[in-house]
Amino acid sequence: MLTLAATVFASAQTSQDKEGATGADAQSEQPSLSSTEQGQTSMDDSFTRLDQAQWVRETRRKAFADTKINMQLRSYYFDRDKFDDSKSEAWAAGGSIGLKTGYFRERFAFGATGYTSQKLQGDQDKDGTLLLKPGQKSYTVLGELYGEALLWQGARLTAGRRVLETPYINADDVRMSPNTFETLAVQGLAGGKDAQPEWRYGFGYVDEIKQRNSDEFISMSTAAGSPADVKRGVYAAGGNFNQGAFSLGAIDYYSNDIINIFYAETKYAIPLTDKLRLQLAAQYTDQQSTGDDLLTGSRFSGDQWGVKAEVAFGGALLSTAYTSTGNGAGMRNPWSGYPGYTSAQVDSFNRAGEDAWMLRAAYAFESVPGLSAYCLRINGSDPSDPALHRDSETDLNLQWNVPRGPFEGFVLRLRYAMIDQHAPGSPELTDFRFMIYYDPPRF
Repeated sequence: MLTLAATVFASAQTSQDKEGATGADAQSEQPSLSSTEQGQTSMDDSFTRLDQAQWVRETRRKAFADTKINMQLRSYYFDRDKFDDSKSEAWAAGGSIGLKTGYFRERFAFGATGYTSQKLQGDQDKDGTLLLKPGQKSYTVLGELYGEALLWQGARLTAGRRVLETPYINADDVRMSPNTFETLAVQGLAGGKDAQPEWRYGFGYVDEIKQRNSDEFISMSTAAGSPADVKRGVYAAGGNFNQGAFSLGAIDYYSNDIINIFYAETKYAIPLTDKLRLQLAAQYTDQQSTGDDLLTGSRFSGDQWGVKAEVAFGGALLSTAYTSTGNGAGMRNPWSGYPGYTSAQVDSFNRAGEDAWMLRAAYAFESVPGLSAYCLRINGSDPSDPALHRDSETDLNLQWNVPRGPFEGFVLRLRYAMIDQHAPGSPELTDFRFMIYYDPPRF
C-alpha cells in the first residue's frame, strides 16, 4: 500500500459547475458534446488541465493585478417521486462567490470561495433533495480557503480547503454547491509541447470533506460510513499519460482501516473522416477493505469493469456502454459522483453481480446556438442479492447555454429521469429537475 501519497487534483481555479457550466462554457457558441454524466470526473480530466504555455503565462502574473473574482447565481427545483410513493421536493436559490489571487513573487497565490443555498420552498416531510441541509434548512459556508505554492516548473503545492477533481474524490457539483476537501496535495505536468507526450500527475492527503448540502467539514472516514469515533483520511496518488488521441491513467486511494480504491481508464479516438470520429474507452475499479476493517466490521472486496464506444458526426454524438460488477461487494463512492459508464441521473448500476447496457444520443442544434439535448436508456440485470430486482432508467435532458444577447451568461437546464424497478407491482421512480445558472462577467 501507499506510504506516501495522495490525491491531486484539478485545476487551480475556484470550483466549476459539473452539472451546469462555467462562465467560459456559457459564452461559447456551440456546446461541446460529451457522454460523461454530470458529477463524474474521468481520468483525462483529473489533475491540472494546463498546458505548458498556459502554465508559463500563469506564473508570470502579478498578484494583485491578476486577482480574479468569480461569481455564479443558481436557482434549482427538484422533485422526486420514489418507489414507496414518498416524495422529495425543494426549491432553492443561492450560488457562490470566489476570489483567486495572482502569484506573489511569482511563487505564492491564495483563493477562497463561499457558497449559499437558501430555501424558497421545502416541506419537512419532503426532505432528501440535497439542495438544502437535512430538515430542509438553508446554509451558507466558506467552502474553499487555500494557498498555492509553485514548487518547480510544472508543479504546484496546494494546502487548505478546496474543490478537487479525480474519479473518486471530486466536486460532484450537481446540486447547489460542490463537495470541497481539506487537503495537502501536489499536482503537476510534464511534456506536452510540440506534440510531445504529456504526463499529468498528483499526490497528497485528504483529511476532511464538506459534502454537497452541508456547512461542516467531517472526516473522510465518517463520510464513508465508519463509526463516529473513527477518524481517517485518504492518501492517494496517480497520473495520466496523453499522446495524441490516446490517453491512459490510473489512481489509487488508500484510507487506513477503511477502504482502498484503485481506478484505471484508457481512451483512444479514431478519426474516420473529416467529420466522423470514433472514440473507444475502457475503465476498471477495484475496492477492498483495509487494516482492521472498521468501515463495515468485516472484510469486503468488489470490482467493476466497463467499456464505451461513441461516434461523433457534426452536431450528433451516439454512445453505447457496458459495465459489469463482480459478485463480491457492491461499489462505493462516498466522496464523489460515481465514474461508471452506466451511471446516470439517478441510478449507478453498480450493485454486486449487476451488469448494465447503455445507449445514449446527444445533439447540438446549429439553428439555436448553445442549445443541446440528449436522451439515454440503461437496462440492468438482476444483481446477486435475490431480494433485489433489476432496474431500467430512461433520462431526458435539455440545456441552453445562452451565448450572446441580453441573457448572455445564463444556463437553463431541464432534466427528467424514470426508473422502472422490475419487481412485483412494477414500482417506478420519477425525477424532475429544473436549473437556472447565471455567470456574470468576471471582474
